[in-house]
Amino acid sequence: MPRPYILSVLDQSPIPDGKTAADALANTLDLARLCDGLGYHRYWLAEHHASPGLAGAAPEALIGPVALRTRHIRIGSGGIMLPHYSPFKIAETFRLLAALAPGRIDLGIGRAPGTDGRTAFALQRDRSRVMPNDFPQQLAELLAYLSDSLPEDHAFASLTRTLPSGGEGSPAPWLLGSSMDSAVWAAETGLPYCFADFINSDGAMMAQVYRSRFQPSAWLVEPYMAVAVWAIAAPSQEEAAALAAPAAMMFHHLHQGELIPVPSVEKALAWRRDTPRAVTRRRRQALGTPAQVRAELDAAAALYDADEVLLVNIMHDHDTRRRSYALMAEEYGLARRDQAA
Repeated sequence: MPRPYILSVLDQSPIPDGKTAADALANTLDLARLCDGLGYHRYWLAEHHASPGLAGAAPEALIGPVALRTRHIRIGSGGIMLPHYSPFKIAETFRLLAALAPGRIDLGIGRAPGTDGRTAFALQRDRSRVMPNDFPQQLAELLAYLSDSLPEDHAFASLTRTLPSGGEGSPAPWLLGSSMDSAVWAAETGLPYCFADFINSDGAMMAQVYRSRFQPSAWLVEPYMAVAVWAIAAPSQEEAAALAAPAAMMFHHLHQGELIPVPSVEKALAWRRDTPRAVTRRRRQALGTPAQVRAELDAAAALYDADEVLLVNIMHDHDTRRRSYALMAEEYGLARRDQAA
């Protein structure tokens, strides 16, 4: 059995087939408010670009509206893909968000592009060359802005005085990833680390490296490990498996180089019957009744020695997705909160 862990949410803002990105974003606002009331600890918003199936292209723009529609739950990015941006701009944005919702803003930072190569190139301001792989330097600069610790002889040192502040004026930085590099960087910088098990289920060694090489910092005295796991809860295992079919169909088409909106369960099941050689997700999936899902999450938490588990899924029907999170909140006995605005 794992030691007790915290339960949170990672939302990719799925766009159902026949709906729009506006519908998906309205669903995100609604789900965040529900999860706040249900007692989840944090609610993270993912960054994906040029996708007809995922609406969250700019978590930095979505965090503010979500924070203003919730009262207790922490809100953050899962994550900001730092290579696309200026560290100073991210510091400005998230210090502003932290002033808007003091004590509730997380800055989850990632290195992955969150898209294909062409779109990643389009996101660059300078298209005359391929940007260097200088993520560690970018991360160090960003953390220095957030902690007001940029060296006095740095060219941008005076800019730290202009960063927004108020209340608990800095967001809580995290490092996100699914590789050994991210585990090492999180350890060396003394940041909390979230491993994307739903992308790579072979992360136990990365978690061990993170804990063994962790260096205390101004941000964190001891290592803090979170893991994001694919999870769908329903009244029966059969229904949960059916609800997972749309994401499986999306993954297959992504593997073939085609991006699609989230198909209906009926369409995805018909596709599955007609596509016996489909590329399917061979990663960990916690599917079933709430008790069955909890058993799988317990196993994942034990494997990673996790302090926290984030639930992530993609479904076509918003009400069914709401139900999944409500069932898991009930299974864990989360303390419900007042949702009054």
